Amino acid sequence: MGSPTGFLQFPRVEVEHRPVAERIRDWYEIDRPLVERVLNEQAARCMDCGIPFCHMAGCPVKNRIPEFNDLVYRGKWREAAANLHSTNNFPEITGRVCPAPCEASCTLSINSEPVTIKHIEYQIAEKAFAEKWVRPLKPAHRTGKRVAIIGSGPAGLAAAQQLCRYGHDVVVFEKSDRIGGLLRYGIPDFKLEKHIIDRRLEQMVAEGVHFEPNVWVGRDVSADELRRDFHAILLAMGAGKPRPLTVPGADAKGVHFAMDYLTQQNRRIAGDPIPTNGPNAIYARDKHVVVIGGGDTGSDCVGTAIRQGARSVLQLEILPKPPEGKNPETPWPLWPRIMRTSTSHEEGCTRRWSVLTKSLSVENGQVTHLHGCEVEWVRGPKGWDMREKPGTEFTVRADLVLLAMGFLHVEHNGLVEQFGLALDNRGNILVKQWMTSVPGVFAAGDTVKGASLVVHAINQGREAARTVDRWLREF
Repeated sequence: MGSPTGFLQFPRVEVEHRPVAERIRDWYEIDRPLVERVLNEQAARCMDCGIPFCHMAGCPVKNRIPEFNDLVYRGKWREAAANLHSTNNFPEITGRVCPAPCEASCTLSINSEPVTIKHIEYQIAEKAFAEKWVRPLKPAHRTGKRVAIIGSGPAGLAAAQQLCRYGHDVVVFEKSDRIGGLLRYGIPDFKLEKHIIDRRLEQMVAEGVHFEPNVWVGRDVSADELRRDFHAILLAMGAGKPRPLTVPGADAKGVHFAMDYLTQQNRRIAGDPIPTNGPNAIYARDKHVVVIGGGDTGSDCVGTAIRQGARSVLQLEILPKPPEGKNPETPWPLWPRIMRTSTSHEEGCTRRWSVLTKSLSVENGQVTHLHGCEVEWVRGPKGWDMREKPGTEFTVRADLVLLAMGFLHVEHNGLVEQFGLALDNRGNILVKQWMTSVPGVFAAGDTVKGASLVVHAINQGREAARTVDRWLREF
């Protein structure tokens, strides 16, 4: 433990962001990293608890947080980087986009402000790359076993790196033209610039992972071909089936799923010649934008629309507005359901809660207005019931409606049907110790869990890789 009184000496220091007026004019990341002296003090705030809830309850990948905090405090950055990479394949990504459940479960969160764990993780990862400590880790020998991984999101990439390091020959198939899945096309550059992904992929290629982009498994390659060419298969396609809006007018022009919208803009930034106007363009310039869904994806749509020059941005959420500060229904060390304002919200957005979309007005095939009403949530014998509040109907201008209402489950068409895989009652692939109902076919990440956090996907990819390796060595 670096400083026994650090949590008393030093207050929490929040990471600053670039000014709103500056950052909404570009697509670069917005954080201003803390200087090393301040970061040293923030690491000193860690109390090295007897039971580190940040590690045990908060972090899905079980980062050894008190240990790397102490190493940072002592200036042992290389040891801190080795410690962090021992549990997390991509700390440079989680240090940027993870909501930090570790901080919610920090013991200091009981009656004070938690340690800045997420930013310390970010700084360790960036230091490791800057000092060239991130190098290929090649296995001592190859097993001769071939593994196919379907999907190059966080679960697929984590599993691929682990399995390659175990000595197996790994091929990652990705239906898109670039590797990265959700990380590449689902997260805006102002949260995660894509060169961050590319430098990690360079390490993985040097380690021996083989990537096959532009290959849609289930269409270009069949399930039978996979079974013939590989000893094991890991499905990590994500939860790609978005929840639709089922109201009159939902099929109009100008109504789009959030991922389609975010993907287009990420492709533009990557240099793809995608127009900002025309029949296939999804672009917010000079439009009144309505985002339906109050989660992180909805927030990403807000920040993107503002940067594209939207005339107005309104975000609607069907659930009630969460309480400010503490919530007795989600006590420490649980992830608190409280009011959160993202950096995108700070840039200029109107938010409404307890709102139900009733219909969309359409003129000449184009959406023009959204009609909704307020609702109240009443606890009944079977749980919470939603009831419309009479007299609360409203209409707002809507030139572009973005659907960010979450995802239902993995896409069933194609590979899932070809393998004949068993599904759970939510439509996710059913697994037992990461193996599906078909021997030799495994699954992990959102494909199994449903839409969740990047850090959960990384953890499941690592766990599944361990199981696949054990199965191959017994096979």
